[in-house]
Amino acid sequence: MDAHKAVQWIVAIIVIVSGVSFPVFAGQVYTYGGDFDLPIPKPDSSDPDISKGWMDDAVIEITDNFIVSDLDVRISITHTNVFDLQIFLQSPAGTRICLNMYDFREFFEGANYTQTIFDDEAELSIKQVEPPFTGSFRPIEPYKLSEFDGEDNYGIWRLQIYDAWNWDTGTLDSFELVISTPEPAAAVFLILGAGLINLFKRR
Repeated sequence: MDAHKAVQWIVAIIVIVSGVSFPVFAGQVYTYGGDFDLPIPKPDSSDPDISKGWMDDAVIEITDNFIVSDLDVRISITHTNVFDLQIFLQSPAGTRICLNMYDFREFFEGANYTQTIFDDEAELSIKQVEPPFTGSFRPIEPYKLSEFDGEDNYGIWRLQIYDAWNWDTGTLDSFELVISTPEPAAAVFLILGAGLINLFKRR
């Protein structure tokens, strides 16, 4: 590597380090979603009494382009026994995490998620509380919503719910994504540094 190219690489690295070390305060916060009224599980014309299976995906299509720096999920579910439910969130990039689920050894009775917020920064895990779930809770371990950090929020987001046991049924009443974007100056440093590295690689 000649001296000129070495200087170029040093400049690119300094730009990236500046972006990483720059205080990354949240920029704007955007909320997407709303009411859904989706039955859990979805109706089956061949068996109208079915009470086990998947809900139709609740879909939020985001047409804005932003990088996710923090993401929270707000849901309301009316269901006669939430122990039955397995709840997943999938991003447009295909990243998929479990927000909450239980195994048979943890059986309990209780209804409803009521304006429940899944938030990595919450004090309590969803596993530490009992329904009806109201407030902010961390997703089931080891899953973290931070797995979506750094992704572009543009595209189709899916909330997927599986009702694993018979008898109890319900509806997804509402589903919202609360997405924070990076502080603009830090984002510019990171994008500029990555662009410089790609440029130098082609030379």
